[in-house]
Amino acid sequence: MGHMLIFGMGYAASHLAGRLRARGWDVTGTTQDGRSDSLAFGDEAAIIGALRTATHILSSVPPVAGADPVLARYGQALGIAPAAWVGYLSSTGVYGDTRGAWIDESGAVKGRRADRNAADAAWSALRGDVRVFRLPGIYGPGRSILDRIREGRAHRIDLPDQLFSRVHVDDIAGGVIASFRGPPGVYNLADDEPCHQNRLVEWGCAMLGTPPPPLQTLEEAALTPAARAFYAENRRVANGKAKRLLEWTPRYPTFREGLRAVRD
Repeated sequence: MGHMLIFGMGYAASHLAGRLRARGWDVTGTTQDGRSDSLAFGDEAAIIGALRTATHILSSVPPVAGADPVLARYGQALGIAPAAWVGYLSSTGVYGDTRGAWIDESGAVKGRRADRNAADAAWSALRGDVRVFRLPGIYGPGRSILDRIREGRAHRIDLPDQLFSRVHVDDIAGGVIASFRGPPGVYNLADDEPCHQNRLVEWGCAMLGTPPPPLQTLEEAALTPAARAFYAENRRVANGKAKRLLEWTPRYPTFREGLRAVRD
């Protein structure tokens, strides 16, 4: 078994850590304050020590204040670490708006966030064994449209041509694990059926026996800037490369299977 060092024990990374520990792996994680038996991000001595012993290293930390904090602080040590595998959880947001067209890993990086684009490129160039995973909207237990419906936070927005991809958190873990035996490179991890967010809301409401929220314009919905930005882009994310080269198959190929699993 291996030893995985994970920078940033967030939602997806914590799920991966659970999967690995169930297989007998040692997992060392970092958080800002060292809570929950993790290392504090600023504890350089402990983290440098972990970098020397880890067989696998993953960062799930997004850019902060325009820079990637992991590369800024530990980039030199990462470049010479003896690990055989290095990974980074990026975002399909680096592709920007494709007006609903399919996009694969050969697509141009032109997302609206320059820091996210730069971090994606910097991790890809860090060393020859890096796997960069570009992820769309992440959902799973405790973080799905079903939770937003129950909490009264779901919206239906009157933008009929908008399409989005998503991925179940368990399929992210599955893709990362599959890449341990696959070649380095950039991989989209997304489900097989991009769809309109309204369809997702309506399906979730039907599952819960709840009337769907009213159809609104963006202005009427009074969304937060982050939520509004979600509707500023429109793309379908292709996952064929991960299927071919990593022999990865999503356990939840559409939102229907994923939401049933979350509900059950």
